[in-house]
Amino acid sequence: MKNVLLVEDEAFLANLLKSRLEKEGLVTQVARDGEEALKLLKEAKFDLVLLDIILPKLSGFEVLESMQADPQLQGVPVMIISNLGQESDISRGQSLGTVEYFVKAKVSIDDLVVHVKKYLKE
Repeated sequence: MKNVLLVEDEAFLANLLKSRLEKEGLVTQVARDGEEALKLLKEAKFDLVLLDIILPKLSGFEVLESMQADPQLQGVPVMIISNLGQESDISRGQSLGTVEYFVKAKVSIDDLVVHVKKYLKE
């Protein structure tokens, strides 16, 4: 079983994505803010993190920076799902080691699930 951590503060989207991922057989935990995400990452092993950027407490970028600085978390793959679609945001995400960057307005839930499944199969 693959473990996915979904970091999303918008309840509707978080619940929708969680149920879609679980339907695909992925164990999915949800964190509602950046601090909770880091806490969960330290407590359990995840195969993939789906990370929003605009979050309460710590932003997605701050979560990524903390992950980079922690040898235990450095290798955990992260896909960003954000409303921030500026080139500067995307390149910042890439420089922090994300494997994919999706802009919410440009990707459907179905496409997202396909990308997640494909990534986890590799």
